[in-house]
Order: sequence, then structure tokens, then C-alpha cells
Amino acid sequence: MQPNSVFAFHFINDDDEMYYMYQVTDNSVVSRFVMNQSMIQRYVWFDSRVEWSLYWSMPRDQCDYYGECGHFGVCNSNDSPICECLQGFEPKDLDAWNMRDGSGGCVRTTDLDCTSDGFLRMSKVKLPDTANSTVNATMSLEECRESCLKNCSCTAYSSSNISEGDSGCIIWPDELMDIRQYVDGGQDLYVRLAASDLQAGGEDESKNKQVMVIIVISIASGLLLLGSGGFCIWNRMRKRSRGNIRSGLRLVSFDSVTALGPTQGHFSEENSREKELQLPVYDISTIVAATENFSASNKIGEGGFGTVYKGELEEGHTVAVKRLSKYSLQGLDEFKNEVMLIAKLQHVNLVRLLGCCIHGEERMLIYEYMRNKSLNTIIFDKTRSPQLTWPKRFNIIIGIARGLLYLHQDSRFRIIHRDLKASNILLDEELNPKISDFGLARIFGGDQTDAYTKKVVGTYGYMSPEYAMDGIFSVKSDVFSFGVLVLEIVSGKKNRGIYSTEPQLNLLGHAWRLWKEGNLMELIDGSMSLCNVSEALRCMQVGLLCVQERAEERPHMSTVILMLGSASAMLPQPKQPGYCSDRSTTDTEWSSSCTANDVTVTIVEGR
Repeated sequence: MQPNSVFAFHFINDDDEMYYMYQVTDNSVVSRFVMNQSMIQRYVWFDSRVEWSLYWSMPRDQCDYYGECGHFGVCNSNDSPICECLQGFEPKDLDAWNMRDGSGGCVRTTDLDCTSDGFLRMSKVKLPDTANSTVNATMSLEECRESCLKNCSCTAYSSSNISEGDSGCIIWPDELMDIRQYVDGGQDLYVRLAASDLQAGGEDESKNKQVMVIIVISIASGLLLLGSGGFCIWNRMRKRSRGNIRSGLRLVSFDSVTALGPTQGHFSEENSREKELQLPVYDISTIVAATENFSASNKIGEGGFGTVYKGELEEGHTVAVKRLSKYSLQGLDEFKNEVMLIAKLQHVNLVRLLGCCIHGEERMLIYEYMRNKSLNTIIFDKTRSPQLTWPKRFNIIIGIARGLLYLHQDSRFRIIHRDLKASNILLDEELNPKISDFGLARIFGGDQTDAYTKKVVGTYGYMSPEYAMDGIFSVKSDVFSFGVLVLEIVSGKKNRGIYSTEPQLNLLGHAWRLWKEGNLMELIDGSMSLCNVSEALRCMQVGLLCVQERAEERPHMSTVILMLGSASAMLPQPKQPGYCSDRSTTDTEWSSSCTANDVTVTIVEGR
């Protein structure tokens, strides 16, 4: 835990005892602690609402229950089932395990022999229960390993102090209990396994290089054969697909689109090379029938691109049809850009493109249908926002962050979205977020960090200062937009909303004032019946870090995810955000193109 605007935490660890304590930093805060048979809860009192609000609670999920997966079992709340055995182990009671009762734990498949054993490294885990472990703060990690090897009873080892370069040593002499897998954070745990179990599973510490060479050669040979076969199949299908129209579906190639440089155009990979993209194309008659001739009753949204309709295909699939307006300033270039970008992207938090339709001047994109439409239709609606409970909101924040990280770092190309906003976050049936609308996105080259444009496009309220004013955009531009989204999701308020007590401030300015006063809790949306206040405060602090005025001071999305997912991580203190005050339409040369309802800015000349 870390100090915040409500509590200061202290950790005590000496020869006699280990514990933590906390104290209220603000004497005006009234708090109470509730314990029952299944949960521990901390509440704080809100004078403005005249009610108690949940600050934090434990356990937060099933993996927080002690020994949920038994000895040598690993609990992962992101998996289903949540329990699995360590490599080299199998369920002790298979019938109970299959019924999703992992409390019986796991047993070794091969006994240790104390001569040829090795260690499997597990990363990002909560260390096992240390009740029977021994600690030596003076050892290095390598010395810890050697000590464990010499002790035939040692089952695992780890560093006792990761803050000082993996120093210190913890050794477990018996069964390992209460291991948990994290997505981010956690520590490295080295589990002792028999040599045969290490080789079978791809050991981390094994020194059997001959086995590794054989594995690498085998994999490389297999991939070569698979690639050759795949190319032959693809080439045959490509030839067969030309001119093949069946059931209103065919393939299209944008082979006439020339790749431009990363600062000039929409698609870049090896400058001036043409790229061919094949994508399923629906016949116009299929789309007309699916949307009931673009009936007004099927209209589900409208934006800078045009209108979005709900459609029902003959085979029963529900789709969203995005129809390019003939009068839209986002024209054919943006259409091609979106098709070429999103067809290459695959991530659970990105909307999936199913195909497109080109007929005369008509151009349409066909997407998977999102039953709950866009985030802005719920989060800013007082009647619907209560359905977004805090766990749902936190899941949406994490999902958007993971989608952005994929675009910035993990996808084949580094992609800058440039128009991240609440209306471009779609929600599926389970309210999981999916980033949409890639018409304004740009691809960066390998070492490129930023770019410049004379034509600034985006939505005022979400654009970073350096982009709106100078036309400079980078991954940090998307980070700024993400920070605005986080504050909107937690507060349920639009960035460009009106605050009766502070009409000159937007949401960023309002949040910044509350932060400086130590009253950031007041920003939390009152429509939520229960809220994990410590988690919400962490999100808002991360949001403020993301909207800092200077781009270089904003964190990367990889750091954002780490900060959001780790309750123990120490967060930096944010500096003043960009756009603390809401500008009137008379004091800027470009605000006449912007309105308070987040209309997309189509052409803005940077100063």
C-alpha cells in the first residue's frame, strides 16, 4: 500500500515481528472498519452525500482467499478455471479438480533426487506463504540458489528484497501454499523440479543446452514447412478469389494504394512500396437488405465519418454498418486508412472489422455489432450510468489501456489512434470495451517517436496541447486522451461539462483543484452504490499523470497498466494538466470549429 490523500501506511519488519499500520492523514475524514466471516471492509464518510462509501475491501476476488488452489497450485483470477498446477505437478484429487475445487492441491509427477534437480522460474507471482520459510537478507540471488540446491528439503527460493536489485534470500523447505499469478507486478519465484520435468516443459534454469538446440531446430524446421505450405495455399486462394462473387461476398484488394512516409500518409512499411490488402466485401444488395434499406429505425450512431446502422445478415449474424457520408470531410483516404489498419489488428479490446462494401460512390465498413453501443451513451446518462458499477468501470479502464498498449507497442506496427474518446469506445454484451474508429490513425516507423501535421484532426477536449496547438502527435497524444477518458469514467462527467461553482474550469481543471486540496474523492460518481475508493483514487491519480501538460512527463501505456494493476506501486505526484480552463469561443482562433458536445474537429491550423 502507498500513502494517499486519506491514509498513510507504514510497514514494520524486524527480528520479532512483521506488520503494517496506517493512520488518517486528514483529521476531517471519518472512517470505520467492518469485519465479518467472509470480508474485511474500510468505509469513509461523505458529508456531501450523507452516506458511507466503501474505500477498500478484501478479498477482492476468489484468488484472495487463502489456499484457494491448495499446495503447489497457482490461482489466476483471469483464467477459467482459476486453479492450475505448477509445471511438473498434477492434481491430487482429479475428480474434485474437474469440479473446480482446487483446495486439495497438487502433487509431483516426478520425485526429486537432490542431484540433478533444477529450477523453474515463475514470473509475476505472489510468493507462497512464508510461515515456515527462512530469510537471509545478506545473500545474493545466486547464493540463494546454491543454498537451496544443497538443501534436499528446499522446494523453492526467491529474492527477499526486489527494491535493491534482487538481494536477500527466501527459502521454502516444504510444500508451497497460496501462490497467485498476476498480469503485472509480483515477483520471480524459482520452483525446484526434477530434471525430466524441466526438460519436458522448457525449463528456465536448466543447463541442458543440447536439448534446447534440438527444440529450436525442430521448431524452426516446422515453421519453415508450415510457412511454405501456407504460402502455397494463400497463393492458390488468391488466384481463385479473383472474380469470385458468391452469396453477396467477395474479396477486394487495395493494391493501388501507395504507402507514404510516416509523417505524410496513412500507411508506412518500407517507404514507397505498394501493399496489397485482401478483405471480404459484401454486395450492396446484402447490406441494403440487412439494414432494411438504411432505415432510420436501424440507425445506432452518427459521427464525422457518416452514419452507423444495425444490420441483420441472412445467416442471422448481427453487424454494424458504418456508411460513409457523401458530404463527409473524412473521405476515401480515411476509409482506406481504416480498412488497411484495422484489418491487420487482432486484439480483444479492438473492434473487429468483418468486411466492407464498395458500390459506386457508396463506401461502407461492416463491424461486429456491439449491443451496448458506445461508452458515452451510458457513462454520461444519469439514468443508465448506475449500471456501470465500479468493477465494470475499472474493467473498462484496464481494457482501454490494454488496447492502447497493443497499438503502441505489441502490434506489428506502432499505431497512434489520434481520436480516442468516449464515443469511440464500444461496449459488448458484457460491457467489455473495444476501441473503434481508426480513420484518423497513423503508423510510425521503427525508431520514430513523433510526427507533425498542418491538418489537426480530432475532438477538442481529448486532444493533447502539443497536438492541438502545434500539430505534433505521438503515443503521448493518445496517453493524454486516455487520461481524459479515465477521469470521465470515474466521475461520470464530460471534460467539457459546466461546473456551477467553477464555470471557468473543465473536468481536468476541476480534478486538479481537488487533487491539490486533498479532496479528490469528491470527484467519484455518486451514482455508484458501492465503490472501491482506493482503486478509484489510484485511477484518478493515473489519469492526472496522463494529462500532464508536457508530453515527456506523461507515462507510457506499459507503465500505466503497471500502475493501475499494482496496489503497492508508488505513484509519482502529477503536475498541472494541459487545458485546466475551458476556453470560450471568443478567445481562440480555432475554437469556432469546436462545440461543447464533442463534435469532431475536422480542420484546425496549428499555431
